[in-house]
Parts: sequence; C-alpha cells; structure tokens
Amino acid sequence: MAVPELPQRFQPRTTAGRAGLDALLADPSRAVVGLDFDGTLAPIVPDPAEARALPGAVPVLARLAPCLGGVVVVTGRPAADAADLAGFRGSAGSAGSAGAAGLDGLVVLGQYGAERWDASSGVLTSPPPPPAVQQAREALPGVLADAGAPDGTWVEDKGRALAVHTRRAPDPGAALERLRGPVHALAARVGLHVEPGRLVLEMRPAGMDKGGALTAFVGERGARSVLYAGDDLGDLPAYDAVEDLRAQDVPGVTVCSGSTEVAELARRADVVVDGPEGVVALLAALADALGRE
Repeated sequence: MAVPELPQRFQPRTTAGRAGLDALLADPSRAVVGLDFDGTLAPIVPDPAEARALPGAVPVLARLAPCLGGVVVVTGRPAADAADLAGFRGSAGSAGSAGAAGLDGLVVLGQYGAERWDASSGVLTSPPPPPAVQQAREALPGVLADAGAPDGTWVEDKGRALAVHTRRAPDPGAALERLRGPVHALAARVGLHVEPGRLVLEMRPAGMDKGGALTAFVGERGARSVLYAGDDLGDLPAYDAVEDLRAQDVPGVTVCSGSTEVAELARRADVVVDGPEGVVALLAALADALGRE
C-alpha cells in the first residue's frame, strides 16, 4: 500500500524531518503526536485564563487520535486546566469526566509532566507541590516590589509553579528584563528552576521539562515515530527529545507554530506553520491522509 502524502506546505524541509513524517504516515498506529497548548492549539492572549483552543482543534483531534498510537498535550499549565480550556473533557467538565468522543487515545501532561489527565478514564493524577514552591510564593510579592515591577506585571499561580507575566506592561520586553535577575535570584535561593517563555518567567521544580515528558510517553506507547509541535522556548527540550529519539532509530519531525517572538524554534523546526491555525490545518491534513473523514 502506498504511503499517503501531505500537501507541499506541510512537507519537512530537512531529511530527518521527512523520514519522521514518512514513518508516521506509514505506520500511524505506532506513532505519537505531541502538542503544546498555548500558542500551538490556542492563540496567545493577554490573560492565560481566557485562552481557548481553536474551535477546530477538538474535532480534528477526534478524527486523528483513533489512527495513532497516542496523542499527548504537554504543557506547563495544570493538566485539568489545560483539558478544560482545550475543550477535551466531556460535557460534565468535572475532575472525573472522560474526554469528548474520539479522544480516548489523548493524554494531557500538565506542569511539564508532573500531572496527568487521561481522556479515556477522566482520571487526574496530581502529586502535591514541593515546599520550595510555597517558599517562592511567599517571597515573590516582596521581590517584585523591591525590583520596581512595572504596572501590568502579574503572577499566575499554577500550584506547582509560579509564572511572572509582563505582557500587560506598557513595555513588556523591558519589564521582563528588569525582573529577570531578581526572579532568577529568588529561584536559586529556594531551589527552583526558571523557565523563560514569551514575556513570562516561570519558576518551577527542576528536573521536569517537556522533553522528559515526551520521551516517557513515547516509551510508554512503544512508539516508532513521533511528531511534536510547539511555539515557545519551553518547547526546545521536546525538540531535543525528538532529536535524541532519532539517534535511537525512532524517526521524528518537529513543527513550529510560527511566532515572531521566538525565532529560535523556527530555525530548528523541520516544519514551520502559521500559528495555531496552521497547526490545526496540519493535523487535519494528517487525518485526511490517514483516511479519517
């Protein structure tokens, strides 16, 4: 049987990326598709609580997921929050609510893999946060005040992580640079890692990143190929994981949900698409190629 092909605009520009896409299309039941949430399935918005997956995201994933060995959303958000904002949960939308129809093979790994929500069962696994997060939570208001944090700076409390956002500040880039040193100093003092992002500095426990989460999920599913799509600096470890898997004879392809704010991802990606709309269009093309009308 001939291996299906995607439209030219979704063809990888690298030899390794082409091998990864070919492997996925040739044997989708042993393939994993990994996705970031913010900036990849959902447009970036000033208030993260207002983020929503594009309307076409859930329907296309419901078409695609049954063809694959697994679909995993890897995000810094709490897993339950991401599942709700994405529209993955059933109509009940409660902690024990299984996923919408067609999403049985989908998993959300939140807090960079520390939390997990399975669409097939609705089960949420969420260990307690380490004490260092509480120490940072108590100290952060004073640190920001002493640093002269500009108006519009605000803190998103994720339970196991604290994210300092400057997108609402009059000069977001300058605000981020003003706070970078003090936030890093606080994180070092309490034993947390700082993950930079698009106008955000996130303090979280060390040892958890999207690369480790993706690698573990690929191993869990026994996948023989992988595609990962992201948009931010926090997705670089997942790109590294895809490259490491390639070295272990697991072909892979990296996709950048294009942004002028993070050029490094676009330089490294095998495929660059036009933001979340482009990601959903790519997923739809995969579903079409695999015969899920």
